[in-house]
Amino acid sequence: MDSRRKFIGKMATGLAGTLAPASVLGANDRIRLGIVGAGDRGMQLAREALACPNTGIAAFADVYTRRLEEASAVAPAATTFHDYRRLLEDPSIDAVVIATPPHLHAEHFSASLDAGRHVYQEKTLAFTVEHARRMRAAREKAPRCAVQIGHQACSSGQVADALAFLREGRVGKITAIRAHMFRNAPLAKPHGTRPLYPDMTPANIDWEAFLGESPRIPFDARRYLDWRLFWDTSGGNFYESMSQQVAFWYKVLDLGIPRSATAAGGVYLWKDGREVPDTMSVSLEQPEEILFSWDSGFGNDRPGAGESALGTHGTIERTQQIRYVPQKVNRPDATEMMGQTRTEPRAHMQNFLDAIRGGREPNCPFELGFRVSIACRMAVESYRRRRTVHWDREKEEIV
Repeated sequence: MDSRRKFIGKMATGLAGTLAPASVLGANDRIRLGIVGAGDRGMQLAREALACPNTGIAAFADVYTRRLEEASAVAPAATTFHDYRRLLEDPSIDAVVIATPPHLHAEHFSASLDAGRHVYQEKTLAFTVEHARRMRAAREKAPRCAVQIGHQACSSGQVADALAFLREGRVGKITAIRAHMFRNAPLAKPHGTRPLYPDMTPANIDWEAFLGESPRIPFDARRYLDWRLFWDTSGGNFYESMSQQVAFWYKVLDLGIPRSATAAGGVYLWKDGREVPDTMSVSLEQPEEILFSWDSGFGNDRPGAGESALGTHGTIERTQQIRYVPQKVNRPDATEMMGQTRTEPRAHMQNFLDAIRGGREPNCPFELGFRVSIACRMAVESYRRRRTVHWDREKEEIV
């Protein structure tokens, strides 16, 4: 909690009161977006934005020619660039949606804020602790910009339901949160791999721009396409799925950066050269005296995905639905309750656009994304170091 208070103190001078938008827009003004990263996720976010009122796509930036051609079919009037910096030079663009691999987030995020643009940053916020600090510095210099981190569950109606369950002592003292995320894939199609296209060549992919600050290696179309499988460009499923589940509970319970993290697992199934594990387990020791445990694997989908917040007086169970189950030993007369709050379509993107227009803090602000990204990086570091790691609150380092 001390690290969270320290962070909030650093941000206070710029964020006191309400956000004053970088571009002053009225409730009915059209917002023009630039999309940095026109892959599958970037295009999904672009379509969500286009489905929101008074929103348009002004430009796309991507290092791969094919993706720019495909993006033009979705927004024919949009300009396309190989270099995202050219996109940021367009003064008509109000906000930037960044959907690039995590190792590029700090570069693209910082440059966008430096250019005075509102930013929707796809999760996980930061690739490393150093990147997180660099992004925080950029955020502090641009307090007039709205920033939304792409943890969509933070705009779910389940947030309101969980907060309602927590009221009036229904749950009691929560000491553990148990989370899991399991999937499966055909043995002939290893999880996380995609088919290569013949045009994935150095002539059509800006390899140096893709590498960013990662180590220089020769062009490799497989490493470009399946970047999620390699440590230089990915945090594995710690970043892909764990971050989403952690973000929900960090928001609902206002949890701080973990005191320690312990991770284990390995590449037990897909022996195809990948570096990130296909089977893993994490324990986060929270400063609030809550043990957050998370298990994941890609060899069986039976457990599915979900979380349980375990309190002395009741449990909050979250899957596709959310419900409260009382502990009869302490609440003998209580009954189960189901969540009732609807999640509107495109809720997270619409919330970002509303924050731009209204000057309000979005549902997943930078500070929340910061905490989540540090927790996930701690899991990665524990896995790779093969030991428990700790968070030094004063130095802001993983030790």
